[in-house]
Amino acid sequence: MAETEKPLLIKRYASRRLYNTETSDYVTLEDIAGFIRDGREVQIVDLKSGDDLTRQYLLQIIAEHESRGENVLPLGVLTDLVRSYTTQAQSVVPQFLAQSFDMLRDSQSKMMENMNAMNPMAKIPGFEALQAQQEAFLKAMSGGMSGWSGGGTAREGGEAPTEKKGDDLDAIKQQLADLQSKLNKMS
Repeated sequence: MAETEKPLLIKRYASRRLYNTETSDYVTLEDIAGFIRDGREVQIVDLKSGDDLTRQYLLQIIAEHESRGENVLPLGVLTDLVRSYTTQAQSVVPQFLAQSFDMLRDSQSKMMENMNAMNPMAKIPGFEALQAQQEAFLKAMSGGMSGWSGGGTAREGGEAPTEKKGDDLDAIKQQLADLQSKLNKMS
């Protein structure tokens, strides 16, 4: 099992301080939340008793975010969760929540795959003009030097003809005006 696949072990000392066993330093709840957001599994254990405290600390992280106004859990969901602790639904709720979050994760990853498969920028009006403008700009700035994405040829001494630079600048100005015109039509 690779090092990053193992849960990050956090030990809670009697002083209630949390100790990261990988980096040998103390961490806060916000640090732990950051590890989790970065995709890392975390396990928090009491140093003395060995009890697993992960659930307790994750609930505390959620409670702190909710108390700061970062409301992810609607009031109805919170109410239903409280009810589930006192009814027969208790046995079904954990399974339901786990499956719901699995489906959410799957759909998010599929959406990201689809976004990466096609260039979303290409659908923005005027994108082609912007792309052409960037190419002309790089070509003008490079003076036609080889190795730049403009693809021009270098003359002796590395200078491009003056009229060529002027033509490129005029082309950039025209493309910029076209792009501005398209943006004005969108507004």
